[in-house]
Amino acid sequence: MTTPKRDTYTPETLLTVAVRIFNERGYDGTSMEHLSRAAGISKSSIYHHVAGKEELLRRAVSRALDALFAILDEDGAVAGRAVERVEYVTRRTVEVLMAELPYVTLLLRVRGNTKTERWAMERRREFDQRVADLLKAAAAEGDLRADMDTRLATRLLFGMVNSLVEWYRPHAGGYDGEQVAEAVVRMAFDGLRRDVPA
Repeated sequence: MTTPKRDTYTPETLLTVAVRIFNERGYDGTSMEHLSRAAGISKSSIYHHVAGKEELLRRAVSRALDALFAILDEDGAVAGRAVERVEYVTRRTVEVLMAELPYVTLLLRVRGNTKTERWAMERRREFDQRVADLLKAAAAEGDLRADMDTRLATRLLFGMVNSLVEWYRPHAGGYDGEQVAEAVVRMAFDGLRRDVPA
């Protein structure tokens, strides 16, 4: 006599599976049936852990957002000249993106079709604005080029950072996180820093 398979999933392991399926199929293209098949458990077992698909999405994007916003409270983000702080935030953003790659990838792919997606997009805009404010402060302190529009610079900076989700794969025989973070900071800020006459 075989015993029924016991649900060994925890909310965390279920979230890992959900994020993988959301990233593969898209949030809108994922059903509870897809999630239950991928997890190898029944739909009722999933509902034992969460209220539904949107709760899984909220938990996933919250994990990414919490990690990003935590950067803004770190010592390197709050002390020193603005240009040093924005470089620090950029480096740490790259590091968080790589450490939480599936979660940040999902965050960057939400389109505003649900209440949770709209909330996540608003939080992303808030984070972007905080970084833009640092760039403005660095320009005001005379450390960034005066001929560079800070709004455009912010968009270009985040475009470069966010593009990492499209190609960076840990353990795929390429670059380690520190190497990528340093390259992003150097490429961005060597171009943005004001040349100081010798």
